[in-house]
Amino acid sequence: MRAEYLPLIPSPSAPAVHPDGSHAVVSVTRPDLDADAYVGQLWRVPFGGGEPLRITRGFRDTRPRFSSDGRLIGFLRAEPDRPPQVAIMPAAGGEPMVVTDQKLGVCGFAFNEDGSRLAFTARVPEAGRYGTLDGVGPGAEDPRLIDSLQFEYNGLGYTGDQRFHLFVVDVPDPHGEPVVRPVGRAAVGAGEFHAVPEARQVSAGDYDHLYPTWDGDAVIVMAARHETADADLRWDLYRFGTDGGEPVRLTDSAAGDSVLEPPVVVGSSVFFIGGHTGIAGLDFFGENPGVYVVPRAGGPTRRLTDAETVHAGHLVADGDGVLGVDQVRGRGIAFHLDADGAQARWDLPGSVESVGSAGGARVAVVSDAASTGELVLLPETSAALVEPFETRPLTDFSARLRSEAAPIAPIELTAAAPDGYPVHGWVVCPEGSGPHPVLLVIHGGPFAAFGPSFFDEAQVYAGAGYAVVMCNPRGSSGYGQAHAAAIRGEFGGKDADDVLAFLDHALARVPGLDAARLGVMGGSYGGYLTAWLTAHETRFAGAVVERGYLDMASFVGASDIGWYFVEACHGTREQMDAQSPLLKVDRVRTPTLVIHSEQDLRCPLATAKRYYTELKLNGVETQLLVFPGEDHELSRSGTPQHRKARFEHILRWWGRHLPVGDQAERPDRTA
Repeated sequence: MRAEYLPLIPSPSAPAVHPDGSHAVVSVTRPDLDADAYVGQLWRVPFGGGEPLRITRGFRDTRPRFSSDGRLIGFLRAEPDRPPQVAIMPAAGGEPMVVTDQKLGVCGFAFNEDGSRLAFTARVPEAGRYGTLDGVGPGAEDPRLIDSLQFEYNGLGYTGDQRFHLFVVDVPDPHGEPVVRPVGRAAVGAGEFHAVPEARQVSAGDYDHLYPTWDGDAVIVMAARHETADADLRWDLYRFGTDGGEPVRLTDSAAGDSVLEPPVVVGSSVFFIGGHTGIAGLDFFGENPGVYVVPRAGGPTRRLTDAETVHAGHLVADGDGVLGVDQVRGRGIAFHLDADGAQARWDLPGSVESVGSAGGARVAVVSDAASTGELVLLPETSAALVEPFETRPLTDFSARLRSEAAPIAPIELTAAAPDGYPVHGWVVCPEGSGPHPVLLVIHGGPFAAFGPSFFDEAQVYAGAGYAVVMCNPRGSSGYGQAHAAAIRGEFGGKDADDVLAFLDHALARVPGLDAARLGVMGGSYGGYLTAWLTAHETRFAGAVVERGYLDMASFVGASDIGWYFVEACHGTREQMDAQSPLLKVDRVRTPTLVIHSEQDLRCPLATAKRYYTELKLNGVETQLLVFPGEDHELSRSGTPQHRKARFEHILRWWGRHLPVGDQAERPDRTA
C-alpha cells in the first residue's frame, strides 16, 4: 500500500433496501487524484444472484433512499464545485432528475409514505452572505456581531448565519414532460424560470433542524430549540406540520437524556440513538450512546440498551423494531431491537459498518483487513445471539485494493498495564523477517477506537517497511463506561501507561520488531498523547504531532467545542495546566513534525504554531506542515491530493529519523 493507491479505497454507503426485499442500492465513493475530489455513483446489488450494476454516472452520487412504495430512488447528487442537491429516478432505471436548488446544498432528505413529497434539510444563508449577493465575496461581507456561546463548527464555519432548516417539496413525475427553459421571444416577459419544483420552508428561527423523518403527514426532526440551547448539549425531537407553525416537542432532554442521531418511526414508537447529558445538559465524558424509544405522541423516553455498549451509526426500521450497529472492542456488531428491548445480534467475521432492512431482507456492509466494506445478507434468526458464521459477500468493491495494494492482516494482542489492566490492540507488521522500525500510532478522541479492519494509515506505513502498533487505551470507546471514563481529569496518566505497556508487549511478542528504533505519532487526542509522551520519554527517534490538542486553556474560545470540553475533561485551571503538553514543551528533545490545517476549528492552528515555535526556540529539530483549505478531518476526508501529500511528507520524515532497510545505514539522509 502506497500513498498513490488512495484511489483504490472505495467507501460503500449504508445500503438502501428495496421494499420488496429483492435488492439494495449503495453509493460507492473513492478519492480521485485527477479530479482532486471524491467521486462515486450508485450501484444496484441483487440478493438472488447476479452481479452488482452501476446505475448512475454522476460526479458524486450519495445517500440513496427508496420511496416507501419502491417506485423511486432518491439520492444526493453533487457536481464539481457545486453543493449536493436531491435527485430522483425511477427504481426500474432511467435518467435522474434534480428536484432541489438550494444555494448551500441539501444535507438530508426523506420520502413521505406514498412518494409524492420530499422533506429535506438545507442551510439557509443570511441575506448578503455566502454568495447571495453577486460580486460580494467573503472578505467584503458585512461584519458579524456575535453574542452567542456556540457560533462556529469545524468543517462548517460560522453557524448563526447559515442555519439548517426544514423544507418540503412535491415530487415531480420522473416520466413526465421535462421542464423547458423559454428562449428567444418566448423568454421575453416570461418571468423567473424555475427548473425545479418550488420548495416550501417549514421551520424558522435561530435553530438548526436535522435528519427529517416522515410521521404520517408530519415531519420529525432533531433540533435544539429550548431556551438554554446555547449553553448546553441537549437536542430533542420535534414534529412539524408541513404547513408550518409551531412544532410539537416529542422528547424532554431536560430530564437528562439527549437525542444524538436520526429518529426512526416504527409502529407507535419513535426510536433514536441518544446519550446521557444530565440535568445541566453538559455530561458527555465516558457516556456510551444507547438506543431510546419514545411514543409517537410524545412522552417519557425509555433507554432500551445498557450503558456498557456503544451504539454507533444510524438505526433503520426493521419489522417491529430497528436494526443497528454496536461497537465492541474495535468491531461493529449488527443487532435488532424491538420496543420491549428484546435483542438479536449477528457477530460476523470482520466489522459491521452499516445496515439496511426492508421487505424481510437484512443486509450489512462488512469490512475486514483487506476490504473497506462489502455487502452481506444477514440470516434470519430468532436467537438472542448468532455465533460467528461464514458470510458470502454480494459485492467485491475492494477487489483492486486487494490485488494491487495487498493489505496486511493485523495481529491481535492483549497486554497488561503496570496496574494489571488489560490493553487490547493490533500490530500490522510488514513483510520480511525484519528487524522493522516501529511506529506507535495513537488514535484521536479519546472516545474512539482502532479495530482490525482496513486502515489506510497502518497499511501505508507497513507498506513502507514500518511495523505499526496501535491499541485502545483507557479513554477509548467500546470497552464499557469505566474504561471510557477512566482518564477524566488525568489525561497523560493511565492512557500513557497503557500505550507504552502495549508497545512493550508487542516488541516482546511479535517477531521482527526493532525495539531500538521507535517512533510515535497521532492526531487530535492522539497528537496530545504523542506530545505528552515526548515530554516524558526519550525512547523515540522521532514524533509526528498532527492536529494536536496541545493546551487546554488555549482551547477555550478558540475551539468550536472549547466552551465545554476542557472543563469536563480536565477540571480546574490548575488541573488543565498540569495536563498540558504545551506547558511541558521545554522537556522535549525528540525531533517532531507538527502537522496542522489552516481551517481547523476543532484544534486551532495557533496553538500548533506556538508548540512548533517553542520546539524551535529550544533547539529541537522540528518542522511545521500546514495545509491550506483543510479542517480537522484532513487525514480522513481532505482533498485527495492533500491526503497524498500528507503521506509523502510523513514518510520523508520517518525516512530521515527511522530509515528502513538500506536507508538505516545512512542516518544523515535528508528529506
